[in-house]
Amino acid sequence: MTHPDNRTSALHLLPAAQRKAVPWKNGGGKTWEIAAFPPGAGMDDFGWRISTAEVAAAGPFSNFGQVDRILTVIEGRLELYDVVQGQGVILEAGQSHAFAGDTPIEGRPLGGPVRDLNVMVRRGVWTAQVSLDRPPHLPAATVMAIARRASAGFNPLDAALLEGAAELPADFTGFFVCLRRFNPCVSGQPAGNPTR
Repeated sequence: MTHPDNRTSALHLLPAAQRKAVPWKNGGGKTWEIAAFPPGAGMDDFGWRISTAEVAAAGPFSNFGQVDRILTVIEGRLELYDVVQGQGVILEAGQSHAFAGDTPIEGRPLGGPVRDLNVMVRRGVWTAQVSLDRPPHLPAATVMAIARRASAGFNPLDAALLEGAAELPADFTGFFVCLRRFNPCVSGQPAGNPTR
């Protein structure tokens, strides 16, 4: 589809049913990768990675040096406890918390297992923003939408990579992840499409 301003728009659906559970980097839980850049990148060499995870029991999060993280609770209630600072923050469903990937953090589910959205970016190369229900409008950005509940064409936790002026169903509710390079001119490439 082409819009009057000559921007091409596209919506690339990434169904939750096609994801496979893999262990956390430290083996302490399960994660389902939604997308990563560059395509095929592993836990140690991604530019950015978006995933969901299950926190079924209290324990340490994986260590990711030179990575910044944003964790958003999808279902449940979770305490993120900073072992060094000796203090924690409690997140309800829909709330987010940003922290450095090499900070010793313990995840403590409160009242049952927690499902979360995890956004990780390579520090100094990419930056991320997570918002609820309202997509950001920023230039030179990769935008991913993750459904909270079923809507037209979406099942819960289905994701869609948005390009150009692509539009979501009117009844869509979910999380929006905006990813941008700190300086796109350095690489000579715009934010990439991880699915192609």
